[in-house]
Amino acid sequence: MKPMKLRNTLLGLLAGATILAGAGMAHAADITLKVSHYLPPSHGFQKDFLESWGKELSEKTNGKVEVEIYDATSAFGKIDRQADQVRAGVMDMAVGLNGIPRDRYPAASIIELPFLVKYADSGSETLWTLYKEGLLGSDYKDFKLLALFTHPGGLIHTLDNPVRSLDDLKGLRLRTPSPAISAMLESFGASPVGLPPSAIYENLQKGNIEGLVATWDLVNAVKANELLKYHTDAAAYTAGFYFVMNQKKYDSLPDDVRAAIDEISGDVLVGKFGDWWNKWEAVGKANAEQHGNEIIMIDDATRAKWQEASQPMIQEYLAGLKEKGVSDPDAIYKRAQELIAEFDAKYHAGDK
Repeated sequence: MKPMKLRNTLLGLLAGATILAGAGMAHAADITLKVSHYLPPSHGFQKDFLESWGKELSEKTNGKVEVEIYDATSAFGKIDRQADQVRAGVMDMAVGLNGIPRDRYPAASIIELPFLVKYADSGSETLWTLYKEGLLGSDYKDFKLLALFTHPGGLIHTLDNPVRSLDDLKGLRLRTPSPAISAMLESFGASPVGLPPSAIYENLQKGNIEGLVATWDLVNAVKANELLKYHTDAAAYTAGFYFVMNQKKYDSLPDDVRAAIDEISGDVLVGKFGDWWNKWEAVGKANAEQHGNEIIMIDDATRAKWQEASQPMIQEYLAGLKEKGVSDPDAIYKRAQELIAEFDAKYHAGDK
């Protein structure tokens, strides 16, 4: 291969990669771990989560390990390939969205049912506890699971049609992140459209969709506040995320490195997502306010009525999970409700 062609190839492979090593470590790391995600390098998933996790791992191993991060701008940033890349060993680790591709994690999708999760800390700890209690079955059997987490209750964002009641959803074409949210939208008469985050802005601009269900964080990340006019805050849903590692890669690591990974993952890591999401959401909401958009607040009494209206859809969704191999989805949903109530009481007893 000619020198210039080789150089361009290497640059292409490294595009979108951030290499992290422990501060003050002069020697080269013995082990390099590659992790991918599907969002821009400026997003909190990278800046607050993965970069800090990688730095901590390097420090705990005295510089033995460095972490390379491949974001959405790299060849490894496709949202629907995150888990597959880890399974195949192309990536050592990845952060992905449970709902894309569809039906990969059917038991875990129960956390995404309407009006269940209001806060990111409660949702994340509930989903992680369901896993620890063995209620998620074989959803993540192919991986070393490092964390599961959710975002806070998401909003309904629209271009020209404010959503103040469930009737206002009828006929709207809205971007959806997962099968559970699609089922919710369909039950209220809306038309769900599956799109990756990278396609949201263009489809809003062209009128292919009339809005989306998402967090403040996501609409800000894709600059959708420039186009949107209305944001209905009903804490209507959540989405689940995973942080997985190739099991063979994990097993091949020295004992001290595995111990370090375990020490900074699991319970410790899951417990950080509440504060991170609060930070990310505040930025997105402030951006919408700067654009002069209207924020429509749905009070608890109205939210409870919307939740009640969702019950037929929820029961139908749970019944459908049995056909997808989930042995007792009703029990998982009941346990999720119990855990949400426990964590809400623990973290948000004083919230209105």
